[in-house]
Amino acid sequence: MNEKIPPVAPKKSFEVTVHGHTRNDPYAWLRDDNWQDVMRDPAVLNDEIRAYLEAENAYTATVMDPIADTVETLFAEMKGRVKEDDSSVPLPDGPWAYFQRYREGGQHPIFCRQPRDADGGVDGEVLFDGDKEAEGQAYFKVAAFDHSHDHQLAAYAVDLNGSEIYTIRFRDLKTGTDLPDVIAGANGGLVWAADNKTILYSVLDDNHRPHAIRRHVLGDDPSGDTWVYKEADSGFFVGISATESRRFLTIGAHDHQTSEVYLIDAEAPDQPPRLIAAREAGHEYDVSDRDGDCLIRTNTDGAEDFKIMTAPLDAPERENWKDLVGHEEGRLILGVQTFKNFWVRHERVNALPRLVIVAADGAEHVIEFDEEAYALGLGGSYEYDTAVLRLSYSSMTTPDRIYDYHMASRDRVLRKEQEVPSGHNAADYVTRRIEAPTNDGETVPVTLLYAKDTPMDGTAPVLLYGYGAYGMSMPAGFGTARLSLVDRGIIYAIAHIRGGMEKGYRWYRDGRGAKKPNTFSDFIAAAEALIATGMASPGNMAMHGGSAGGMLMGVVTNMRPELFKAVLADVPFVDVLNTMLDDTLPLTPPEWPEWGNPIESTEAYEAIRAYSPYDNVTAKDYPNIYVTAGLTDPRVTYWEPAKWVAKLRELKSDGNLLCLKTNMDAGHGGAAGRFDRLKETAELYGFLISVFGLDTNT
Repeated sequence: MNEKIPPVAPKKSFEVTVHGHTRNDPYAWLRDDNWQDVMRDPAVLNDEIRAYLEAENAYTATVMDPIADTVETLFAEMKGRVKEDDSSVPLPDGPWAYFQRYREGGQHPIFCRQPRDADGGVDGEVLFDGDKEAEGQAYFKVAAFDHSHDHQLAAYAVDLNGSEIYTIRFRDLKTGTDLPDVIAGANGGLVWAADNKTILYSVLDDNHRPHAIRRHVLGDDPSGDTWVYKEADSGFFVGISATESRRFLTIGAHDHQTSEVYLIDAEAPDQPPRLIAAREAGHEYDVSDRDGDCLIRTNTDGAEDFKIMTAPLDAPERENWKDLVGHEEGRLILGVQTFKNFWVRHERVNALPRLVIVAADGAEHVIEFDEEAYALGLGGSYEYDTAVLRLSYSSMTTPDRIYDYHMASRDRVLRKEQEVPSGHNAADYVTRRIEAPTNDGETVPVTLLYAKDTPMDGTAPVLLYGYGAYGMSMPAGFGTARLSLVDRGIIYAIAHIRGGMEKGYRWYRDGRGAKKPNTFSDFIAAAEALIATGMASPGNMAMHGGSAGGMLMGVVTNMRPELFKAVLADVPFVDVLNTMLDDTLPLTPPEWPEWGNPIESTEAYEAIRAYSPYDNVTAKDYPNIYVTAGLTDPRVTYWEPAKWVAKLRELKSDGNLLCLKTNMDAGHGGAAGRFDRLKETAELYGFLISVFGLDTNT
């Protein structure tokens, strides 16, 4: 094997006929027939497939070797912006306050608590040391660490290979030892009942789908755990949570557009779950409890951007729902958080988030912020009887700030501001928002970040980021890693395209299913708007996206390769048609409402075939491309990016770089350690800086 020559994947004819149309998929062999076993034990991967992935990794290492110093410089910069011994603001719960911290040089969180009234200088009692627990593991991630209501025990879930298959264990917080109870094959979600000895948790089926809830009582054999709920529809995922009052445990079954909720009394976890409203296609709702009522966020009766309804807890059925907060088009209600004497609406209006505080008498007010574009989130609370709301705020230039907002007095207390050890002066940067016109009369918000001395005449490179799926909105928040690009004169832009919900649920509806092409044309419109304003120039731009955003990268690369000099595609969902035709894959049935079902519908088949990146690679010039994959990724399986790269190598007519790096020890999110993740980002950005020919030094 010559590592300096790009590997060539063998072609093996594999014909597939669907709806009378026959396709030949010569790289289908990269999908291991044994993929479910690979998720659990990567060592069983087919030898020929492993050899190809390792050859691609070796070639990528050769390409990256000349810029190793650039990558190390970037990594040092990024690490220098991280407060290594950082800690979260303690969150009170009864006599204790719980928090996470990191030690200097540590990769994983340390879960701690301290007496509720302790001062900020207390390191706290260590409950779970992630660094020590991770010793000897190639991959280690904690999905949950939840203490019992009496503060004596904690349940935690750990993934050891990136496959998102978790093992749940229980720790005695007084002795620091684990109980003998071990639950394998879990999805990671769990919740304590009020008796401090019962947990409910979600489990995976043979196709890696969270399909059921089981109940475990400490001391019992987990193999005999009670099945509380089993989902019959393979298109629905199941999760478990609790209401803010902790009075009820909630079971939620959902796909991307339909949901169904059950309540269980936390004081009686062995009782059958009570259905709130039977599922109806297109009806989404979730439930909290407050003051003897259910508080229901719902899109029923045409409330596309959602409204709030109430129902008595003793009669929560649909016929008893009554309007509390009516529907307003363009005001998307994202969620609610309830307290004993207040409740909070999290909304988005004009592509910006906001928080609305509602008092017991119905009086409400909005928490105001000044910047043009920002990110805003709720911080959660263990306590129900409190008037303090924990929230987080940041912008593209303002580091993350944690506030305690006193809902009665409206006082805002800054509890923590993200520290950037190497220094950060917000005045050195500019953040702004422009609107990009589309061919169908819409406008796409584009958020920009750049150094104030960056020329805005089209000579500066531009990196345009996008996602555009599942209704997920891209926040205009602070990120330290991107400063390494901006400080070198790159303009960083986020395109808030259809498929997300930045401009309400309609923005999502108009970017899914048959209207999915709007996502792609919106992203291109954002690029063209940057060119039209003079800020960018064709061929001097790059684009970046991951997962479904990686599919966006693949589509736009096929459609408008001349606009971009480089493409960064993280775990890209690029083999869309084959994946949506394979109902054994973990996400396929739940994804049909999002993309369409090409098995049953000829129209969906043709629509997906028309844009699926892998199926539309042709013989032409492509930009420089850097692609990542994760061997145990259950969301975007490793063979999707591998097949895409193999086909690009076969057909592309240019001499540009094409790199595939498969993490053989991780899944969808890449490396689990915080600095290992930064190193992966440094590699992506190093590739970009090299392609643009920028100076390594700032």
